Amino acid sequence: MKKKSAEKRRHVVAWVNKAEWDQVLEYLYSTDPALQRFALQRISAWKGRYANSPVAVECTADLVRCQVLDRSGQLGGDDLVLLYGAALVRFVNLITERQQGKAARPLRRLAGNLNIPEWVVNLRHDFTHRKLPTLKWCQKGCKVVLEWLQQEYWARQLGGDPNQDWVQPGVEDEENELKQREDELVTRQKEMEAYKNARDLLISFEKEQFQAFDGQPGPNDMGSWPAPFSDMSWLLGEIKQFALESSDMLTDVLLENGFLVPTVEQLETLACDSSDGVSHTEPRIPQTFLQFWLPLLKMLNSPSFIHLLLEKLFAELKLLASEQNPHRAFYISAWISEVLVCNSVRFEYRFESKTQKKNRMKDRIFVNRIHLRWQQLLSACLDAPCVSTPHLLHLILDDMEHPLPLDTREKLLQLCSIYTRTDHIKFHASPKREQQPIYTLESLQEKLQHSSHHSHARRVLADSEMIEAPLDSLGWVQAEKAKLLRDSPWQVCSDKVLWRDYPLGKVPGQSDDPSCLMVDNYSTMTVFDQQVEFESNASHSVPGVLGQTRTAEGRLWSQSDVNKLKSGLKFF
Repeated sequence: MKKKSAEKRRHVVAWVNKAEWDQVLEYLYSTDPALQRFALQRISAWKGRYANSPVAVECTADLVRCQVLDRSGQLGGDDLVLLYGAALVRFVNLITERQQGKAARPLRRLAGNLNIPEWVVNLRHDFTHRKLPTLKWCQKGCKVVLEWLQQEYWARQLGGDPNQDWVQPGVEDEENELKQREDELVTRQKEMEAYKNARDLLISFEKEQFQAFDGQPGPNDMGSWPAPFSDMSWLLGEIKQFALESSDMLTDVLLENGFLVPTVEQLETLACDSSDGVSHTEPRIPQTFLQFWLPLLKMLNSPSFIHLLLEKLFAELKLLASEQNPHRAFYISAWISEVLVCNSVRFEYRFESKTQKKNRMKDRIFVNRIHLRWQQLLSACLDAPCVSTPHLLHLILDDMEHPLPLDTREKLLQLCSIYTRTDHIKFHASPKREQQPIYTLESLQEKLQHSSHHSHARRVLADSEMIEAPLDSLGWVQAEKAKLLRDSPWQVCSDKVLWRDYPLGKVPGQSDDPSCLMVDNYSTMTVFDQQVEFESNASHSVPGVLGQTRTAEGRLWSQSDVNKLKSGLKFF
């Protein structure tokens, strides 16, 4: 049965070989009129060789011939409308002819079954029964129909039967399965080839780095990594080009053993002793090993690569939760910590010199801060529990752009430490946060609560030494409030005031005269509807007005706007 069906599909075609078919297809959809004329001549030759030419080929040739004559400028608008109309009417009739049965069915329904836009059928109806459409609609219809023919016929015939008018939806299941297997095989071969290329490039990079390291002084005497060979720049360019094409594959290979996760032999070659001074709760990459990979990581540095790298690292750390591989888990966690530390803005670095800052920045994967996906990182970190999770969680919570409340972070870290059976990391507000001015009562209470821990410790120490506290509990609270509000526009009111007798916005001793709210120095300005010109490069300041004045580039206040503002003001 299969042999008979295969013999039945054999047929005679008008083109010499597949190369001629591909050439005609390319020239038909070219923007060069000369190439399109050549393709039309080849189709004319096909008709001379074989009378039964595919309907889709003839329709494509008719529409392309209309475009060629339109671009040549030899015909007027009315002639072009008639030419386009004949080609479009012929297309709709011939394509839907095989769908018609013994009883006539509407063309719109037949065209809808073939994914032909309904407005193209309406355009054909206008050509046949109504007023002729404009040339613009004819050109648009020709373009859409050519795209439909390319998608539904030409593109499908590259791997199918070129003698068919178009591939019908009901294709045999056996052929579909065979084509699907072929596609899967091609995809798998491409993946294997990409994997091999990625490994070869990274192994070449390691060889170049080891050659540069060979014969150099030890890590204690070496100020920086030795200069790379001349071939390194070319190799880094090849890796960058590969990363643009397949960044997922390159990142997967990087996380394999022998690359970002070093082997024992590699650590011995680089004189990195991983047994001494290693903290699994706060992992960090050895300095020499970090400098080994810095040229590659700095070259690949981009927000998309950093996001992808963190995603792959956390996914790998989650897989290691069920495996007993502390060496691999240590380096995966250490690379996560290294990336997060590079993105953090540490307050303790504010007093360092330019030289110290330069030396610190040269050992970083990236320098400029990146807007990380903090919610995804937080979820990924909690989904991959290990010994270093509290440390990684602390880095994420400390650097989030929209941080969680302090008590929430403290509780989350405590729960994480209990779950991972590690020491609890106390979360303290940063010095930068402590030095922020007090604007609201909530900020005062938060600072007062934070400072109470240190003061309570001092009082316990004083009691142990039999020293009486100079203040009682109430006086201590008042003193702490006064200390926190020093150099602030706010003051602590020690008088007993019945605040229920005062309306909102009024303080004791304030006069009922509204003029008391006026500032001492001010100037009046009259607003009219005339245009006001300002110099673009000069800034004018108005006494009594904070900030920069508005320039003529923005919208000016009109008299009606001022009246609306005045009508909305209420004095009590």
